[in-house]
This record gives sequence, structure tokens and C-alpha cells, in this order.
Amino acid sequence: MDLLKSYADHSDEELNEAEDEKQENPGSSMASSPDSSPPRLLRSKSAAPKVDDTMLALTAAQAHQALSKPIDPTQHAVAFNPTYDQLWAPIYGPAHPYAKDGIAQGMRNHKLGSVEDAYVNPFVFDEQYNTFHKYGYAADPSGNDYVGDLDALKENGAISVYNIPQHEQKRQKIEKKKEMDGNEDEGGEADPEQINNPATDEWLMKNKKSPWAGKKEGVQTELTEEQKKYAEEYARKKEEKGHAGGEKGEHVVDKSTFHGKEERDYQGRSWIAAPKDAKATNDHCYIPKRLVHTWSGHTKGVSAIRFFPKHGHLILSAGMDTKVKIWDVFNSGKCMRTYMGHSKAVRDISFCNDGTKFLTAGYDKNIKYWDTETGQVISTFSTGKIPYVVKLNPDEDKQNILLAGMSDKKIVQWDINTGQITQEYDQHLGAVNTITFVDNNRRFVTSSDDKSLRVWEFGIPVVIKYISEPHMHSMPSISLHPNTNWLAAQSLDNQILIYSTRERFQLNKKKRFAGHIVAGYACQVNFSPDGRFVMSGDGEGKCWFWDWKSCKVFRTVKCHEGVCIGCEWHPLEQSKVATCGWDGLIKYWD
Repeated sequence: MDLLKSYADHSDEELNEAEDEKQENPGSSMASSPDSSPPRLLRSKSAAPKVDDTMLALTAAQAHQALSKPIDPTQHAVAFNPTYDQLWAPIYGPAHPYAKDGIAQGMRNHKLGSVEDAYVNPFVFDEQYNTFHKYGYAADPSGNDYVGDLDALKENGAISVYNIPQHEQKRQKIEKKKEMDGNEDEGGEADPEQINNPATDEWLMKNKKSPWAGKKEGVQTELTEEQKKYAEEYARKKEEKGHAGGEKGEHVVDKSTFHGKEERDYQGRSWIAAPKDAKATNDHCYIPKRLVHTWSGHTKGVSAIRFFPKHGHLILSAGMDTKVKIWDVFNSGKCMRTYMGHSKAVRDISFCNDGTKFLTAGYDKNIKYWDTETGQVISTFSTGKIPYVVKLNPDEDKQNILLAGMSDKKIVQWDINTGQITQEYDQHLGAVNTITFVDNNRRFVTSSDDKSLRVWEFGIPVVIKYISEPHMHSMPSISLHPNTNWLAAQSLDNQILIYSTRERFQLNKKKRFAGHIVAGYACQVNFSPDGRFVMSGDGEGKCWFWDWKSCKVFRTVKCHEGVCIGCEWHPLEQSKVATCGWDGLIKYWD
């Protein structure tokens, strides 16, 4: 009991201190309490079970090793977030001799490290390869030594097949000639059986000739009946083709049919004369709302329409059915005349300034200059390439100068009076699509399939401004603003871009007209006569109208089934617009 009491009265710390003192001074406890019996201390025991921490230590060691070791290059997935040191740790194996701690594994391309490819020039390789096969020796690429037959090397003076000295070449030629002469002499004494046997060397030496030798032997002198017939037919076709203008263009008999009541009225005025009462009522243009008239004379799609200059009482249309028609707009609304002179679809048409004559360009490679009133072809021009656009110089004193953008990347300039080509502008890299005169007709702008715009000084075949940006697309139609300060270009990425016609021809990034779908179609773009509206057809048969100042869509009119390819604003009647499409119709809107 005394023992339990003393155990309860003292704390564990005191007991431990007492035990330590007892161990240091065994006789001190006896001296301090001689009467009491010596205390018997119990060992403390832990109630927690004993745990084996070997696996814990191994796991910690592996984690530490994983954090320090490099990533295995063969594994395709990393199950943890590696550190920078791990990513760029040296690869497994011995360290590289030229690096302190090996090669970064990104540079490794071989089991032992990084191996660089040795570069040998193809010419040098061929030279040494052929030299070895001919002489038996070649230069060792790893050093300045030679490999192979060293005796032959000394005998030939280390020459290669590509650097044989001149005297050596002459000697070889003389030896070869002697050898051939000797073979010819021996050929006479050789066995005739061997000479006649193609399997022997004698036959080969005797019959060794140029690949072209003997071609004239046994030429047929007389033609068979079938060959004579073919030759005559070919000569006849060639003669006909020569009369038709050779390769320049397909020839078709020019015809024209007048469909009106009479070509002159009771006063003797021509049917193309403008009505005297046709005048502009005001300068303010309005967007059309309703369909007024439809012309349906073409059997295929209509590719272009043009109003008669200044008055607009007639409208000219170019069809894919090879015909060009002119329609009455002001009075009867009927077809007045049909012009037939092309053998393929007509691509472009253009009036002269007074409307008495016009140009047509067809896929038959011909450009024809017509008299509007009589329907006669005044002259025909061709270079043997397809004309994509035709235009007369707008100056009154230069109405005899014709410009045509061709499929062979050139703009060709003709003098209509003489029929001669006076200039060629050939800087484009693709077919030329448009020609637009600017700066009081001193310059003109052309667009092409090479996705660029080029500005030319008229009469000088040098580009004075070249516009080509990575974002640009081909521009198959360009129209000049009525104030002549801006160009509207139909871009094939479904937008209309505006360029300045001033000195720098810069793109106006603030003005951009979009919303229509024209990708893949050469839909024409145009302005209203007062410049307030921009209009364009699109690939879905609609005609779009935008406000010039705000660039917002003002109105959309569904005009045609299929593509609405062309649209023209009437020059005098401010609210009337004509459209044409691939459905073969021309529609008049008010």
C-alpha cells in the first residue's frame, strides 16, 4: 500500500528523476530515507499496437527517387506532374563526353546519345562513286586519305572521272578511234558466221550505229488510197480554217434581225434615237419596290446588261445562247434587234459614248465592234485567247481605242481604225477580269484572278500601283462611284470593298458592304446615279441595296431563280433598276 501511495503522490517526472539519481548515486536514496523500504519502479508500456514501418519507408524512398529520376522517353503518358529538372534530366546510360551531365532527352536520337547526319554533296558523291567503279579508288569522306587500289591511284595521278586533264582526254579519244578503226579492219577478216550472228561481239561492233541511223531506209514512196484520202481531207480543213482566221477565233457568219415595226419613223428618225421628253425629274434616287416588266427572249442565261448611254431608253443584253439583244425600255418594251455573230456564249458588252456602236466579247475568242442601228459588224479582233472584259477609252477623242482583258493575263490595246495592236499590258499573273478608267481617264485600274489590283498609266505598260494583300480575294467586278473618288470592288469573300481613286489607292476600312452571297459568281456591283446607294446581285437570285453612308442593308429584293448576275440603275429615272440572271430573264423594277 505504501508503494501505491507513493506512486500516486509523485508524478511520473519525479519518479524518473528519482530513478536517474538512484542510478547515479546508489547510496544516496538509502541515506535520504533510511527508514522506508527501497521503491520498486514498474516499466511503462505503450497501449498502441506495434506497426511495421518498412513499407512506409520504401514508399517514401520510391517517391523521392521518382521526383529525382528523369522521365523514360519510351513511355507515352506521364502519371504525375514532372518538374523542370526531370524534364531536362540527363538520359539513362553513360554521360555524353561533351556535356557535364549527359544529353537532354529531347536531343536523343540514338541509344548512345545524339548522332548527327554527315552531309555529302550529291556531285561529290557521284564523282567518287563513279571514280571507284572505273579506277578502283576513291577519296575517303572521313579524312584526306584514299581507299581502294592505291597502285592505280599513283598510276593515274589521283584523277577522278570528272577532272580528267585535257591531254588525257585527247589520248583516250585517239585510242578509241584507233580501236574502232582496228575493229573495222578486223571485221573484214573475221568469220562471216560470227559477223552474221547477233549474239557475238563482232556483230555488235559491225552494227554499232547511231540510234537515228537508217531511219530513211525503206521510206514509203507512195501513199495508200486511205492515206491519200486522209491527206486531202486534212488539207481541205486546214484551208477552211485559214480562211476563217486561223487559230485566232472561230468564224461565224454575222447576222442581225430587226424585230421592230420600222427602222425610221415618219420624221426620219432612227429607232435608236432618244425620245426628246426623256429627262431626269430630280436628282434624288429611290429604292425600287415592285416588278414592272420582264423580258424573256434569251434561251439561256443572261451574262450582262447595259443601258443606252445618258438616256437609258434601250437596254442591251448579252446571252449565253451566243446572241446579243437590244430591248425597248421607254415605249413598247419589246426586243428591237438581235445580233448573231458569236459561236459561243457572250461574256461582256460595252457601249461607245453616244451609243451608236457597241463591243461584244465572246468565248469564241472574238471581239466584235457592231453598229447598233444596222446590226453590221464594223470590225473583228482576236488574239487567239478568250476576252473577259472589253472597254473603249471614255475620252471623246479616243473612242477608237479598245482595251480588252484576256485569259492569258494581258490587257491588249487596239486601234479600231487600223485594226493593229498598239500596246500590251502584261504584268498580271492571272486572267484579267475588269478594266476601270479613273483620274479623268488618264489611268485605269485592272483586277485579275491573281487576287490583285493594278493601276496603269494609259498607254504606258508599267504598273504605277500594285495592291495585293494576304486577305484579298479575286474581284470580278468593279464600279466607279459617281463622284469618281471611290471604287467599289466585288470581292469573292462575300463583301464589297471600297478603294480610293486618289494617289495612294488605299482601302477604305470604314466602308464595307456585306450580307450577300457571291462566292464563286462574278456578280456585278453598281451605284445609283446620285451615289447614295450601292447595289449588287448575289448567288441566290437576290438584289441587295446598301446605304452608302451607313453601309447598312437598305433593302433586299428576290429577283431571279438562280444567280442574279447583273444589275443596272436607270440613268434618268431615279427609282428604276434592271436586273438579269442565269434563268434567262431580264427584269425591270420600279
